[in-house]
Amino acid sequence: MLVSPVSSPDVGQGAWAAVLGSPVGHSLSPALHEAAYRELGATVRYRRLETPRSELGARLAAAAEPGWRGYSVTMPLKADAAREVSALTPFAQAVGVVNTVAAASRGAGGAAQGLLGHNTDVAGIVNALRDLGPADPEPAAPAAVIGGGGTATAAAAALRLMGWEETFVYVRDASRTRELRAAAERLGLRLRMRPLEDCPAELDGIGTAVCTLPARAFDPHARRLSGDLSGLRLLDVSYDPWPSVLAERAQQRGARVASGAHMLLHQAVDQVKLFLGLPLDRPLPRQQTVLAAMAAAIGLPAPVREPVPVHTLDGLTETAPSEDG
Repeated sequence: MLVSPVSSPDVGQGAWAAVLGSPVGHSLSPALHEAAYRELGATVRYRRLETPRSELGARLAAAAEPGWRGYSVTMPLKADAAREVSALTPFAQAVGVVNTVAAASRGAGGAAQGLLGHNTDVAGIVNALRDLGPADPEPAAPAAVIGGGGTATAAAAALRLMGWEETFVYVRDASRTRELRAAAERLGLRLRMRPLEDCPAELDGIGTAVCTLPARAFDPHARRLSGDLSGLRLLDVSYDPWPSVLAERAQQRGARVASGAHMLLHQAVDQVKLFLGLPLDRPLPRQQTVLAAMAAAIGLPAPVREPVPVHTLDGLTETAPSEDG
């Protein structure tokens, strides 16, 4: 059980957390976190901190302040953060990238002693896909990841946890996927590399796909989508603008589509737990009510399904989470 040092949402005065990355002006994380803390009665200020790679070290040094509760980490810092923290959860070690930094322990006065890196993107992807219902069929229909960066690594881990032993990966340059390939080897996932330009013509044979490319990056290819996509369950991790060209064209051809906002909603749940010192293997207090408040804060309907916990690789090859939860 992974628990940060406090045991309740009573985090004291002056508590704060933030999202780090560049750019972060569009980030939905403040709305999500503030809604959760309000619903839980925890006084935590959450802000955006524009952080280029050159300033990550200084931001992490600020974690020595007693009021600091944690950082959400977004691009382009996820791989750097994994190298900078003092410890990684076994889950983060396997995935190889970090999107969450919390205190490894706390000393006198509540100051962080050591920084713990974790990855909640995998939980976000798994539960965003589950919200779309089961694949057709699951997991016999092939899966695909579009893109080869840090979020693609989390997507590959999510698909492995959902039962796939192999996935297609559509990228511009397969030689730039070293971290993804290393993570796949640790996870026991076979990758079948394909040229990005071939993706539009091949999606009609895919059951579940996760597009991890930045907003608009896939637009020229999305305009070439063809075939019947009614068997496709698609998560496009971008959310601004929405719908993306990919989401719009895929829906027109019958696909079930979720945006990156759904992923963000679900990944934020475990961040809230870590920042408040609550165990990852248990639901938040009144979790569905908290989730509904978080969803409303970013314009989403409340999730109907109870999210599955995704924070450990225990039993990965034997007992991957089922679509029935």
